[in-house]
Order: sequence, then C-alpha cells, then structure tokens
Amino acid sequence: MRSISLIPIRLKLENLGEAEGEFIRFLSPRTVDVLTRNLPLEGRAAILKGGIYFHVPLDLGVEKSKRIAEKGTLAYWPMGRSLCIFYEEAKTYSPINYVGRIKRNLEIFRRVRTGTKITVERI
Repeated sequence: MRSISLIPIRLKLENLGEAEGEFIRFLSPRTVDVLTRNLPLEGRAAILKGGIYFHVPLDLGVEKSKRIAEKGTLAYWPMGRSLCIFYEEAKTYSPINYVGRIKRNLEIFRRVRTGTKITVERI
C-alpha cells in the first residue's frame, strides 16, 4: 500500500546516474501537492553553496519556510521558483520550503555541473 504522506521519487542526472528520495507531505503540504501533481519535472542544474537547484515552471509561495538547509534536504525555493537539493548543510539566501529528502545516492549531486539535465519522476 502506498502512503499518502510519503511520495517516492527518482532523480535522474544526465550522464551521472540516479538518486532516490521522497516528497514528505507534512513538511509543506500545499507545495508538495503541487509538485507531485506536476511530475515529472525537468530542468538544467545550477550550483549553489552546499547543493544544486533547477528552475521549475511553478510559482508557489512561502510555506513553513526555513533559512537553513540540512544535508539531504529537498526544498522548493519560492524566490527562484526552483527545486533545490542540498548535499551538505547550508544557510540559504532567502526562505525555502522543505519538501522532502534524498534517501539514496546523495553524493552524486557533488558531481553535478552547471547545465546538467535533471529529471524528477514518481517511482
């Protein structure tokens, strides 16, 4: 039986491999619902301190936001309209909405370069 609170996802990184994670509804319920309904999401990576991000075609507001990202955090960045993956703890430039976590192969994101294609899909 599938959980309605935990949504398993796969992140495919062009020429690098895959990672697995999950969206966690209670972290930011509205944001997670919209992201999940719009899967698969695809974009080109940009680098930020402690992680990467890529633009998604969604304009969502701040929800239960934080300014510090923990290692393994998946977050939506309202100001940049982007999905972020943090491979180490980082202080963010502006508020982020936690939406989930990476569960397998977090270290792959350290090898991502600007412009790498990323696809997020439901498992």
